[in-house]
Amino acid sequence: MSDPSWPGPGPAAPAPFRFEPGAGPLRCASYGRGFKGLTILLALGLLGWGLRLGLGGAWMLAGLALIGLTLWHIVRGQTVLDARSLRQSWIWRKETPLADLAYARLFRVPGLDMLFAPRLYVRTLQGRSAVYYASDPVMLAEFARLQRELAAWRAGR
Repeated sequence: MSDPSWPGPGPAAPAPFRFEPGAGPLRCASYGRGFKGLTILLALGLLGWGLRLGLGGAWMLAGLALIGLTLWHIVRGQTVLDARSLRQSWIWRKETPLADLAYARLFRVPGLDMLFAPRLYVRTLQGRSAVYYASDPVMLAEFARLQRELAAWRAGR
């Protein structure tokens, strides 16, 4: 027996956001050579400063270990963009499905990529946010296109 007060099926859910990188799946270093070089120089400077001050013991080793771990991941980090998701290797692996994106914003200071690594800030429909870094001009152009297309898609819903 059916209940006449039941409103029945609601409107169909909107199709998820879809994005296809123009050149196919992209992979690049998360940080550019200049940013990596400055990071290495800073780490070496901190090491020299600590040695000059005569700091030693467990706290010095712990600090050096954290600096070394961060440096390793800056040098080795990779960012991947494909039709399914955005991923980045880091101390922990980050991944955001493109269909879950609610907002994207590219932050970049042209000409100062060596000091301020270009990054894409994203927020999902569930409210989770992540930041993805990229050093390749092709990847950065795709980040900018993704930002534009997502904004247009959300406005047209």
